[in-house]
Amino acid sequence: MSDKPVLSDPITLRIPEDILAEVEEVAKATERSRSWVIVRALKYYLMAEGNDILQILKGEEQIRNGECSDAEEVFDELLGTSRSDAA
Repeated sequence: MSDKPVLSDPITLRIPEDILAEVEEVAKATERSRSWVIVRALKYYLMAEGNDILQILKGEEQIRNGECSDAEEVFDELLGTSRSDAA
């Protein structure tokens, strides 16, 4: 059984020359390919900012589906107060 990931067909990507230069520097320093560096950078993006974007979309969908609670009700429940106690 192989631990290698299943790869897509090759894609074409245009990136700014300064970023490519940095990718090549990192690839040379780590004795890895440019593809390895770019895939690693994409993985980190997807784990951070990409995940944030997907979580926002999921939250918006939950709101549209009514899968949410009113913030005031949640705080009232946490603090043991009710709206009738408010001044």
